Amino acid sequence: MGQSAPLSSAPRRVSPAIQRKEHGGAHSRAGIVVLASKGNALKRDIAVVGGGLAGYCAAIGFAASGFDTVLLAPKAPADRRSTALIGRSVAFLKDAGVWPRIEAVAQPLVVMRIIDDTQRLFRATNVEFRAAEIDLPSFGVNVLNAQAQDALAARAAELSARLTVIERPLDSLHVEGDTGFLTLDDGSEVQASLVVGADGRGSRVRESAGIALRRWSYPQSAIVLNFKHERDHGATSTEFHRRSGPFTQVPLPGKRSSLVWVEEPETAELIVDLKPERLARMVEERLHSILGAVEIEEGLQVFPLSGAAARGMTSPRVALVGEAAHVFPPIGAQGLNLGLRDAAAIVEAAKDSRDDPGSLATLARYEARRSVDVASRTLAVDLLNRSLLAGLLPVQLGRSIGLGALSGVPLLRRFAMREGVSPGAGLRAIASAVAPKRSAELPPRGHDRRL
Repeated sequence: MGQSAPLSSAPRRVSPAIQRKEHGGAHSRAGIVVLASKGNALKRDIAVVGGGLAGYCAAIGFAASGFDTVLLAPKAPADRRSTALIGRSVAFLKDAGVWPRIEAVAQPLVVMRIIDDTQRLFRATNVEFRAAEIDLPSFGVNVLNAQAQDALAARAAELSARLTVIERPLDSLHVEGDTGFLTLDDGSEVQASLVVGADGRGSRVRESAGIALRRWSYPQSAIVLNFKHERDHGATSTEFHRRSGPFTQVPLPGKRSSLVWVEEPETAELIVDLKPERLARMVEERLHSILGAVEIEEGLQVFPLSGAAARGMTSPRVALVGEAAHVFPPIGAQGLNLGLRDAAAIVEAAKDSRDDPGSLATLARYEARRSVDVASRTLAVDLLNRSLLAGLLPVQLGRSIGLGALSGVPLLRRFAMREGVSPGAGLRAIASAVAPKRSAELPPRGHDRRL
């Protein structure tokens, strides 16, 4: 396809010295930060708001597709968490030219297993998912968020002819006609045909667009940390289902892993105050010593668990992606992967309307492509988490039967793996398996069925 019709000329490169002179001391990251002067709006096809992983991915996806793009990305605090990138997220990052840098520092995920450690009357059978069973070398990779952010910043620098990065937050947004008008905290202005809100759960874009948000909370907190261990992890992630919530180890390169440990808030507060040696023993015990002795690394973080869902993902000239549209507990590697599928979908929808990427047709295509995926994943993650907390025997029995079926029925297990990697892939695999069989049963064309 041809390139988009720009709202203005391609972005210029501005040296740090000129930036400081023109914009009162602004600094650059990767040499690509440009600020619009007050009273002289910066005009682009696309404005992406939010400097997290989802925001950077969306902006890079647009720029790589030929759209003149601006990214409002205020510098974020250090993030020591990791993210499992799976299925379509990997495909999107490959298309955007980011994948080689991420793959170089990431750990492939070859095996994923679930172990019932609830100690309840109805305990589920352990389930093991192997990528080879669905003809994949791995389900995806696990990468430290800081390393992923560095990879994205490097790719953004390569796309500076199409991508302008501004390290300032959004102050206000309003839409008039076919344009979104964004005012930054220093009074400078940006205009764009399409505004993409990737600015997290407290999204200023969502609020400015008047999109309502449904929120809920869980009686849980997530402890997130990285640790070294004595034994090799074998590219295997293990999720222990405990009464307080999941206790999930995800491998990193070398003899290292990341951990998401869900606990009651009061217990979580006590855990974070433990001495490293005591905390290491607790982690090893809850891992049942499958990785041997462990050593906790610096940077432990605690987050209250909550969920949220926007009442819609679009409004005139505005589209939401990632946590601006939906918030998940850290279960099943759904959060960022769902956000990256959002980013891929809005880029594809805009490519179908290059003359006006923020048109109603673009937004309608985007909403239609994402609504089922987002709603189904929200429901599935919520039900799984609540099933661990429920003390009712029927709920425990139902969960046990479900996991037992995944373990004992290969067809169902392969379906679940394909759906987890790429929504809809499980159904397509069943259809392709059935189609040849039906074709073989049909008589040749012209054959008389009465013979």
